[in-house]
Amino acid sequence: MSNTDNIVVETFGEEWSKFDQNDADPAELRAIFDLYFAIFPWEELSCDAVGFDLGCGSGRWAHFVAPRVGRLHCIDASAAALQVAQKKLDSYSNCEFCCASVESIPLPDNSADFGYSLGVLHHVPDPYAGIEACVRKLKPGAPFLVYLYYAFDNRPWWFRAIWRVSDLVRRLISRLPFAIKSLVCDVIATLVYWPLARTAKMFEKLGLPVDALPLASYRDRSFYIMRNDALDRFGTRLEQRFTRAQIDEMMRKAGLERIRFSDTPCWCAVGYKARPAA
Repeated sequence: MSNTDNIVVETFGEEWSKFDQNDADPAELRAIFDLYFAIFPWEELSCDAVGFDLGCGSGRWAHFVAPRVGRLHCIDASAAALQVAQKKLDSYSNCEFCCASVESIPLPDNSADFGYSLGVLHHVPDPYAGIEACVRKLKPGAPFLVYLYYAFDNRPWWFRAIWRVSDLVRRLISRLPFAIKSLVCDVIATLVYWPLARTAKMFEKLGLPVDALPLASYRDRSFYIMRNDALDRFGTRLEQRFTRAQIDEMMRKAGLERIRFSDTPCWCAVGYKARPAA
């Protein structure tokens, strides 16, 4: 059965065509990449390791992974997004591109040395089935890194209340035509993301705690990233959120073990495909 929302796929194709990362600061992208991959076991991969990036989007993370592995399969359900990724990764001969959804990953089962899917599977109808499909492609003992939107389970109640209001706004904005939606999200980045992020930055310089402030994680981010993330957050009609416990349960049920979490960003986790019992 399909585990793809075609309208969401089209939306992300439009997003990555607008934000192809050519105007992003490479050092900033590298810093964000390092946060996502802080718990990834690079030391366990050989230089000829073969893996996959499920939902590669613009190729911004594959850009940092490709030089470290033997072959990287960049997979996305959006043909428009893949065109952007191909341009960004055209200097790497070890990248292969395939337009496919998560339920039809074009790799043999038990064949990949590693895999990752960052910020993707919370946008499919059945995230657990998506994780399971990815794990199926891994060799026993291979690592899988996943980032899913968190359910604010480590935040105060008022943080969740703010999110509920913003989610109502998202449901309205995400149904607008792309040109209007994109403009509205730029306004949100200008009037919400930028002021709150820079306020948090100012408080931090004064020695005040900022971790509990909304959008404090953007205090060192560029306006380009804020605009991109505002569109990513408010422009997508299908969004699901999970607690750490729920993510852990889905990963284990899908056949992963030795699961570790990083709370920056929340929640990012890595697990290893269980080996068959002796």
